Amino acid sequence: GMEEEELEFVDELEAVLHLAPEVQQAIEQVFPSQDPLDRADFNAVEYINTLFPTEHSLANIDEVVNKIRLKIRRLDDNIRTVVRGQTNVGQDGRQALEEAQKAIQQLFGKIKDIKDKAEKSEQMVKEITRDIKQLDHAKRNLTTSITTLNHLHMLAGGVDSLEAMTRRRQYREVANLLQGVVNVLEHFQKYMGIPQIRQLSERVKGAQTELGQQILADFEEAFPSQGTKRAAGPSNVLRDACLVANVLDPRIKQEIIKKFIRQHLSEYLVLFQENQDVAWLDKIDRRYAWIKRQLVDYEEKYVRMFPAEWCMTERIAVEFCHITRAELAKIMRTRAREIEVKLLLFAIQRTTNFEGLLAKRFSGSTLCDSGMKKPEPPLAATNPFLEDEVGTEDSALEKDGDLDKPKKSKVLDNPFHGIISKCFEPHLYVYIESQDKNLGELIDRFVTDFKAQGPPKPNTDEGGAVLPSCADLFVYYKKCMVQCSQLSTGEPMIALTTIFQKYLREYAWKILSGNLPKTTSGSSGLTITILLKEKEGSEVSKFTLEELCLICSILSTAEYCLATTQQLEEKLKEKVDASLVERINLTGEMDTFSTVISNSIQLLVQDLDAACDPALTAMSKMQWQNVEHVGDQSPYVTSIILHIKQNVPIIRDNLASTRKYFTQFCIKFANSFIPKFINHLFKCKPISMVGAEQLLLDTHSLKTVLLDLPSIGSQVVRKAPASYTKIVVKGMTRAEMILKVVMAPHEPSVVFVDNYIKLLADYNTETFQKILDMKGLKRSEQSSMLELFRQRLPAPPSGGESTSSTSLPAPTPEQESSRIRKLEKLIKKRL
Repeated sequence: GMEEEELEFVDELEAVLHLAPEVQQAIEQVFPSQDPLDRADFNAVEYINTLFPTEHSLANIDEVVNKIRLKIRRLDDNIRTVVRGQTNVGQDGRQALEEAQKAIQQLFGKIKDIKDKAEKSEQMVKEITRDIKQLDHAKRNLTTSITTLNHLHMLAGGVDSLEAMTRRRQYREVANLLQGVVNVLEHFQKYMGIPQIRQLSERVKGAQTELGQQILADFEEAFPSQGTKRAAGPSNVLRDACLVANVLDPRIKQEIIKKFIRQHLSEYLVLFQENQDVAWLDKIDRRYAWIKRQLVDYEEKYVRMFPAEWCMTERIAVEFCHITRAELAKIMRTRAREIEVKLLLFAIQRTTNFEGLLAKRFSGSTLCDSGMKKPEPPLAATNPFLEDEVGTEDSALEKDGDLDKPKKSKVLDNPFHGIISKCFEPHLYVYIESQDKNLGELIDRFVTDFKAQGPPKPNTDEGGAVLPSCADLFVYYKKCMVQCSQLSTGEPMIALTTIFQKYLREYAWKILSGNLPKTTSGSSGLTITILLKEKEGSEVSKFTLEELCLICSILSTAEYCLATTQQLEEKLKEKVDASLVERINLTGEMDTFSTVISNSIQLLVQDLDAACDPALTAMSKMQWQNVEHVGDQSPYVTSIILHIKQNVPIIRDNLASTRKYFTQFCIKFANSFIPKFINHLFKCKPISMVGAEQLLLDTHSLKTVLLDLPSIGSQVVRKAPASYTKIVVKGMTRAEMILKVVMAPHEPSVVFVDNYIKLLADYNTETFQKILDMKGLKRSEQSSMLELFRQRLPAPPSGGESTSSTSLPAPTPEQESSRIRKLEKLIKKRL
């Protein structure tokens, strides 16, 4: 019965000690322990087995039991201490809370007392400072009143003095006093509602008006508008009056300047009236000589009369320019039929010289007042079309006549540029028409000289040079462009560009294309017998050596024209106004020269290609089924190589300065010759096995020569361009593969067809038919072959039928017949 009671007690204890997982986790965090007894999943059996793993370990059972009992007693003591410690906790907590509440009440009372005292202090401060603020306002008002009173006293006294000095013409004193009165009056702007202040302001304005009228009257008396009467020298009164005018309304100053300049230039209007002989363009120098004398006279007599900041000397010069431009424009409209090119250029040159002198003497600061806009500085020129622009301008104009041109910087740096010369722009059509006529005569002279001198002499060292006429044309273009840019950068430059375009095209067609050798329609074919018997060096190409040199020279000239025309377009865009840049376009002319280059290359290719035609014709007419043994290369190959060695070195030497176009020539020749050679191969039918071997040997010889074509006959061996080598290798490999297919046995048919597709990768039925014809197969055999070939064709791509040959890289056959190996050994032995 005791054991049962103990078991029930244990069960009840375990039920009580079974804690929730959250509680157990919290306990582990607060009291971490590694003791197995503290684990939530404690198992007594496992724990006892751990203590007594064997029967021998039971001998220590008493010691273990004593340790556990000791641990239980310590645990009971700890629990008892904790329980007793918690007995008075609730009572102590309530007492602490009551003490905290009392402390908060005491703190709240103290804060309230402090706030009440602060409010009382603020009220006391306001009462103390109220009187201080009143005193500050009173002081400020008093200071303002005293200052205003002083200003009023000064203003009243100043107005009285100003009126008195004005009557006595004491302008120097007036100038100093007036500025002070105006400054003082600014302080009374907010008091204009007071009648006395408004009256003083009106008296100041009246004094200013009276001063202005009086000063203008003094200047009118000293420098009357009518007649040419002038004062004997500078007047001190007028000099002081100018100081007063600086303070008055700016219109007074402008009126003084206008009256003086008008009177100073009145003599000019009389001397150079439109009906006077001296007014015409041929005596334009006298106008500029007259103003130079007037400026010297002004500097001697009147320079100290006007303030330096008025820039009177420059204003006189600028007004002279405006008058001169208007007078010249009027007289040129009246006598437009009398204007000739030389006279116009003379007048423009003298005018631009004078504008350059003005730029050296004056800064141009008054141009904005005169309605003229200073030109923006030009961008730095980066195009090398003109080696030295300033020097070129000077030399170009000096060649045109006895014109004195001062050495100066670029025209566009001159702020006075165009201030007079702008009037010549409507008449520049005379200059443009003259240049049109001159260029037409220049082109005609080029044509005549070419006919008289004939084509360039054959000289491989100097052949292919640029025609001298080309350089002369562009030198003249430079001269015209520089002259026109000095005259105008507007519409005349566009008109000149149109003239340039016209004669660039004429030069391209009359001088270049017009002198290219003409190809003849008929060509004398060579029979097989003659071809086989002719000796090396006896063949004659379609073009003579002189004609080949001429074609190369024209090609080089066209290339030079193409590059120089592009530079000309860039330079024209730099010279013309920014708003007109889009209208400068020489693309059409550059395309024309590109066409000349293409035609020249095509002529060279056709010439060499035509020279090889008789040899290829002889190849196709040989009885290849009767060839009994493989020997050296055939005579037709020797003939082709001879033509190549005769023509290509000449062309290469004459195109030494244009290597890229020589490369184009080689590429175009390869693209023309190789397909033609393959077409003639198809005409060689039927072919025996030995004949095919001989043709394969000939094809390899031609391939070797073609690969060496760019440097053939040259002392300096250069590697051929990769683009050219790729074309030759691809084309001639196809020719070799055709011959290897012909050499292959046609039985069994499946193997032959598969071998054909593998070697040529050509799915064109016509090509396969040609191969069968070359083998000399019967029609019945060809029919079965063609049917088998069609079965082997790949399915056509969706969307259309594929009947043309597919260009794929020809694979090298892995297995070849013993006869082909022998042929290769023979070729290597020959090489």
